[in-house]
Amino acid sequence: MVQSLNDMLVKRVVEQALGEDIGRGDLTTDTIVPAHLRARGKLLAKQPGRLAGLDVVRCCFMMLDPHVDIVAHFEDGDDVCAGDEIMRFSGNARALLSAERVALNILQRMCGIATATSQVVERVKEYDTKVIDTRKTVPGLRMLDKYAVRMGGGVNHRFGLDDGVLIKENHIRVAGGIKAALDRVHATVGHMVKVEIEVTNLEELEEALTCKPDAIMLDNMDLEQMREAVCITSARCLLEASGNITLDNCVDVARTGVDLMSMGWLTHSVKALDLSIQLEMAE
Repeated sequence: MVQSLNDMLVKRVVEQALGEDIGRGDLTTDTIVPAHLRARGKLLAKQPGRLAGLDVVRCCFMMLDPHVDIVAHFEDGDDVCAGDEIMRFSGNARALLSAERVALNILQRMCGIATATSQVVERVKEYDTKVIDTRKTVPGLRMLDKYAVRMGGGVNHRFGLDDGVLIKENHIRVAGGIKAALDRVHATVGHMVKVEIEVTNLEELEEALTCKPDAIMLDNMDLEQMREAVCITSARCLLEASGNITLDNCVDVARTGVDLMSMGWLTHSVKALDLSIQLEMAE
């Protein structure tokens, strides 16, 4: 679970992003703005949503101006309305101008993920089904993406391939079948490693259950199949619904009684939250 952001990893992401954007120097800012000039600014919400990534904004500004003064009026996980002032800051004008775009790019993405996740979580709050993410994240930004899901009230699936075993369709084909794949895994991994396997129909579910996995992913099953799978499994392992789950049908999926519902679109099809940074010369 990505409960909080690792400062070292955040700095690495921000340093790379700023380096990519600024390159050999910010020609516009460095030409127009005197080096000694100070500015003040504010971060505003232009639409309602859930916040995630304020520490990334701090890191962006502080990397270019270690003495920047920042006051946040909200915290990650808070909901904001259009027009809310999220943060106020003052510091070297060149630093604020050069960091502005990177700070907004990352923050808007993270808030978009948190907002989408919170909308799904809100719709299924009457049920025990947990909303989880996938590994369908932007390379290099997985920690930020998964943290944003947490701020939206969701739960993280595995962080990477070394977190746990998830036997997918192609693994099963290469291994020669469900039982063969599960037998090899159980003979190799330690007792602390969770094992999940993907099935596409109820016959495969029955076969998988004989091998006692920790979780079974119901891949692209319809609602009736999901309900039958819940009855067949009878709480012997966790059931994860996956495939074509949307904001419109998530309640129907939760009603089937599955334990988890995973949605790749939370991170791979992000609609950025509309935010803006307004700067002016400091007095």
